[in-house]
Amino acid sequence: MEIKKGVIVALGYGKYFVSDKIVGFIPIEEDRGPARRTFVYVDGLSEPVVASHTETAMLNQMVEQGPVEFQGAMAVELVGRLLHELEHVGPMLRRSIKEECGLDLDEIERKSREILSGGQSGEYQEGLFSLFEEE
Repeated sequence: MEIKKGVIVALGYGKYFVSDKIVGFIPIEEDRGPARRTFVYVDGLSEPVVASHTETAMLNQMVEQGPVEFQGAMAVELVGRLLHELEHVGPMLRRSIKEECGLDLDEIERKSREILSGGQSGEYQEGLFSLFEEE
């Protein structure tokens, strides 16, 4: 596998580094969560940077190049941020939102998790936009 030089790698939550400067990844095992998935070691920094993306996701960015991949990485980052925020919405507010406007935050959260897990089942693709269709 060849690492492309000069590729911007999104670490999540507005953190970006050039692929040439990234020297290592270590998955976070303790206190791991949506905003804390991987320690990224960057040349010139004495401490690792905490990334919300997995080492696999960042490595995929480093071996691919082009605007489509970058836009995809930005979209995945947005889904991750949305999921992180949804985790803070309590059950009463979720129920109220669903009753008021028909937006099912539980379903959005579930589909966001599928997307971030790589969508291995492929099921999310069929109904991804059904969340936003009017009844």
